[in-house]
Formats: sequence, C-alpha cells, structure tokens
Amino acid sequence: MKTFKNLLKVEFKRIFSNGVLMAIFFGAPIGYGILFGYVYQQAKVVDLPIVIVDQDQSPTTDMIIDAFVDNEGLLVKDVRLTPGNIMDEMPIEQYAAVITLPVGFEKDILQKRHPEIRVDLNMANILNANTASNNINMVLMTLNAGMEIEGLKKQGMHPDQAKASYETFKINFNKLYNSAGNYVNFMLPGILAAIMQQIIFLAMALAFSRDFEDGYFASLVAKKKSALYLILLKATPFLIMLPFIWFVVAMYFPYFKITADIFNFPMLVLTLLLTLASMMIGMLFSVAIPNQLKATELLMVISTPAFILSGFTWPTEAIPGWITGVAQFIPVTQFLSGFRRIAFYGGDLASIAAEIRILSLITVVAFVAMVLLLQFKVNKTAKKQSLVVEG
Repeated sequence: MKTFKNLLKVEFKRIFSNGVLMAIFFGAPIGYGILFGYVYQQAKVVDLPIVIVDQDQSPTTDMIIDAFVDNEGLLVKDVRLTPGNIMDEMPIEQYAAVITLPVGFEKDILQKRHPEIRVDLNMANILNANTASNNINMVLMTLNAGMEIEGLKKQGMHPDQAKASYETFKINFNKLYNSAGNYVNFMLPGILAAIMQQIIFLAMALAFSRDFEDGYFASLVAKKKSALYLILLKATPFLIMLPFIWFVVAMYFPYFKITADIFNFPMLVLTLLLTLASMMIGMLFSVAIPNQLKATELLMVISTPAFILSGFTWPTEAIPGWITGVAQFIPVTQFLSGFRRIAFYGGDLASIAAEIRILSLITVVAFVAMVLLLQFKVNKTAKKQSLVVEG
C-alpha cells in the first residue's frame, strides 16, 4: 500500500505538470458548458429578419404586414414596393425570407380569385428556414381563416355559423416533454455529454503513452509487474477528479433552468458506465499506441463525429445501417439514448437495460484487451531489464 501511495503521488505530479491536459480536463467542461449554455440561453429562435414586398399597398396588405410585425419569431426588416436587388441583399443581410404580396391582391380576394402570396425562403440555414416557414404559415393561415369568416359574415351568415362553416374540425396540439421547444433543454445535455466523453478520451490517451515516450514505464515495471496494478494506479487519479467535473456539469442544469430530471439513481448508473467505458477505451489506445500525439489523434477521430452519429439530434432511421451499427459502440451514443429515457421520459433502470448492457460490454471488452496487451508489454519490458542486469 505504501508503494501504491508513493506511486500515486508521482502520478498526480505528472498529471498536473501537463498544462495542456489540465486545460482540457478542467477547462473544457467548465468553459464549453458556459459557452454553449449562453449560446442556447434564448431557448428558441426569434426575430428572424424578413422583407415584405408590398406591390398592392392596400388596407388588406397593411393588415398582413401588421400581423407579421406582431409575430415574435419574425422581424420585419423592410417593407418595399419592388423586390430590387433582393437576391444580392439576402446573403449580406441574412434575410430568412422574402414575402411578396402581388398587385391587385385585395381586389382579387374580394372577387374570390384566390391570389397567391409568394414566399422565398433562405434555405442556407435549414433551422432558420423551418422556423421562419412555420411562423409565416401560422400568420397567413390565421389571416386566411379570419378573412374567410369575415366574408361569410358579410353575406349575412351568423358569426358562430360562419366560424363553424369554415372550421370543419379543430386541431389541438399537446406538446410533451419539452413543451416550450426550449433549445437549452434539447441541445445542451447532449453537447455536455459529448464534451465529457472527449475529455476522458484525451486524458486517458496520455495515461501510458506518455510513460512509453519518456521511459517512466520501465520504472513502473521495475516496481510492479502486474498489469492490473498499473491500470488501477493510472485510473485512480481520474476516478478521484472526475466526480468533481461531473458535479460542475450537473450544476449547469439548474443554472440554465434545464427541465430534466438528472438527480436520480438510474442517471448515476448511466454516468458511471459512460465514465468507465470512456476511460477503458482511452487507456486501451494509450497502451496500444505508445505515442501521445497519435493516441490522441486517433481518439479524436472517434470522438469528433460521435455526437452527430449518436442520433440525439438526427434520427438514426435516416442514417445508413452500417454507420448506426458502428455508432452503437461509441459510449456517448448509449449514454444519450439512456439520458433521454431517464431525464425526459421518467424512465428507471429497466427502461435503460439495453444501454446498460452495451456500455458494460464496451467497458469489459476494452478492459480485457487492455489488460492482455499491457501485461504483454510489462513482460517484454521486464525481460529486457533482466537481460540488462544479467549482462
């Protein structure tokens, strides 16, 4: 035990002497968490700039313009008589849409000719385009219904009867789990999980690769020739520090008012398994690739697309099957799947049994492979040392 404590002190010194590792390990979750939290703090997209080309200039088009001005999701940047150089302006001003109200619009409505409003959407940003489209459609459909009902009333129909004649049926949307459409609730948990996986990968990639590079591994082998002992030695400092990092990450949820139930036992189990699986994969690469730069680069190849492939923001049904199959063995994929079940759907351990099983499998397979490979390298190093002594 005394030897282990002494070696553990050396491990902490070696870890804290690496400024880059410390910046990534502590700085990334704290810095990125705050950064992305404030990016999505507004919660939903508002004030998307639009241009209205009013070629009719009638009381009806004035009413339509006023309705767009009152919509919180849209910001009427300009109202003009002609389009002008709108196609040249759009990339510069980043207009989300251009709405054209044609000449004779009011006259055609009164004469039941069904005039057409043209909406040109800027599809360079699909999120903005979809949000703008939904808001524009909502405004125009509301006005369309109102005008139709008013027309029926002018024909002498009773207001209630006019409304009933237009509304064949009603639609009532009941939004569940994220009723406000809050982007903080939607995006930030997934981003934080991906960041945590990445920093664990990068931190553990240096666990043994650094020792191989600077010769410290031979010193460790001289003291202990057990792969299990060395793995425990390397893992202990991070097992001590990671709960602190996870605590900081968890505090972002109440701070940014994220309505997700994360302070429960199933989430603790899921978080522990993500941590262990990520640590085992990182350490396996560290043992297999005795070069710090190459080990971190290869782990970055796995970690960088992990968030996209996880299915958290893009449905897995739309991803080719072979890609989805590979993504299932990236720890954050399973974590995010289980996270949604627990945090938003109120699931228990039984509801994330599949995720627990795969994360456990990843952990065990990576651990066994690491033990076998590390023991091989320990024996090889020990043999070299004995030959030197004998020589």
